[in-house]
Amino acid sequence: MTYEETIQYLYNSVPMFQNVGAAGYKEGLQNTLTLDEHFNHPHRSFRAVHVAGTNGKGSCSHTIAAMLQSEGYKVGLYTSPHLVDFRERIRINGKCISKQYVINFVKKERKFFEPLHPSFFELTTALAFKYFAEQKVDWAVIEVGLGGRLDCTNIIKPELSIITNISFDHTAFLGDTLAKIATEKAGIIKPETPVVIGETNEETKPVFENIAKQNNAPILFAEEVNLQEFDDIEFELKGSYQQKNRATILCAAKQLGISREAIKNGMANVCETTGLIGRWQTLSKEPLVICDTGHNVGGWQYLSEQIKQVPCTARRIVFGMVDDKDINTVMTMLPKDATYYWTQAETKRAISHEKVKETGKSHGLTGNSYPTVIEAYRAALSDSVPTDFVFVGGSSYVVADLLSENI
Repeated sequence: MTYEETIQYLYNSVPMFQNVGAAGYKEGLQNTLTLDEHFNHPHRSFRAVHVAGTNGKGSCSHTIAAMLQSEGYKVGLYTSPHLVDFRERIRINGKCISKQYVINFVKKERKFFEPLHPSFFELTTALAFKYFAEQKVDWAVIEVGLGGRLDCTNIIKPELSIITNISFDHTAFLGDTLAKIATEKAGIIKPETPVVIGETNEETKPVFENIAKQNNAPILFAEEVNLQEFDDIEFELKGSYQQKNRATILCAAKQLGISREAIKNGMANVCETTGLIGRWQTLSKEPLVICDTGHNVGGWQYLSEQIKQVPCTARRIVFGMVDDKDINTVMTMLPKDATYYWTQAETKRAISHEKVKETGKSHGLTGNSYPTVIEAYRAALSDSVPTDFVFVGGSSYVVADLLSENI
C-alpha cells in the first residue's frame, strides 16, 4: 500500500473520533493493554510528561517539548487531532514520523490488530509508543486524547502530570458537571507523581486535592505560584488565552528542572522547534488573517475578547462548528459588529452551513453561508480591504480545511 492508501485504510477500518464522533470512542483500556503487551510495553523505555485538560493541552505539550529539546534531549511528541497530515500526531524533535514507518507498521501488524477492532486512537497510540521506543527518545510529551482516567494514553507512568483547565466539553463521555469532568481528567494523577494544575474553580479544586491526596501525589496550582522570575521571557504563542497556559508551562518546567536558557529558547521558538500550527496563527498581514483552533465555550471566552480588541476597519469571521459543541453559547460570545461567512468543514461531524447561518441569525449575527471553508474564506478575502481583519475558526476542522489549502 502507498502512504495515502495506508491512511485511508486506517480511517476506514478503525473508528475515528475525529470523523465519526461517539462511534469512534471506546471506553476502557483493554485493547490498549493488549496492544501494549504485544509490542512489549514500549512506553516503559522513555521518561514522559502526561498532559490533560479541556483547553491548552496542545500548546502546553508543544512548548514543554520545545524546552526539553532546547535542553538537548531527544523528545517524542504525541498530540491530536492532526490538522493537515496524520503524521503531525507523532513527532521526534519536531520531525513527523516517516510515511514508510506508518506503512510498515500497518502492513506488519494488521493481522494482529484487526481481530481486536481497536479505535483509531488506540491504534495510533500504540504506533506512537512503539516508534518512540525504537527511536530511543529520552523524553516523550504525551497529550491525552479525551478525558484522562480511561484514555488509552493513561497506561504510562510519567515523571510529571499536567492538567491545564476544566470546562464543559465532551459532556456525553465525561459528565455534565465541572466536578465530574475534573474527576475524569484527574484520572491521570499517579501515585507519588507530581501534578501541576493550571486553572481551578471552587468546583474543581477540591476534586484535584482529594485525588492527589489519595495518590500521595505532590500537587502544585500554577495560579498560586509567583513566576516573576520569568517576566522577561517572551512567549511566541500570542493568543490571549496563552497567558494562562504560560503559567502552567512555567510551573511544569520548574518541576522538571529545565534550565532557564532552555525555557527561554523553548518559549521563543515553539512553532519552529515542534511544528505547531493553528494557534492564533497569522496567515496574512494585509488584510490581517488569523486562524485559531479554539472550538468550545472555554476557548471562546478568550478568543471572542481578543478578536474584539484587534484594530481594524471591519471584522470578517469565517466560522463553523461540529455537532458535539455548544454552538448557542459560543454564538452569544461572538462580536455583533462582524460580518460572518458561515461554513462547514469536511467532516461528517460538521453542522451544516445552513444551520450555522440560521443559528447565527437567531443571535443577531449577519452573514452568508458557504458549503466549504475555502469558498467562505475566499469570499471574506474578496470583500476585504487591506485594513480589515479576517478570523477563521470555530472548529479545529475549519482550520484544518483552511491550512490544507494554504500551507
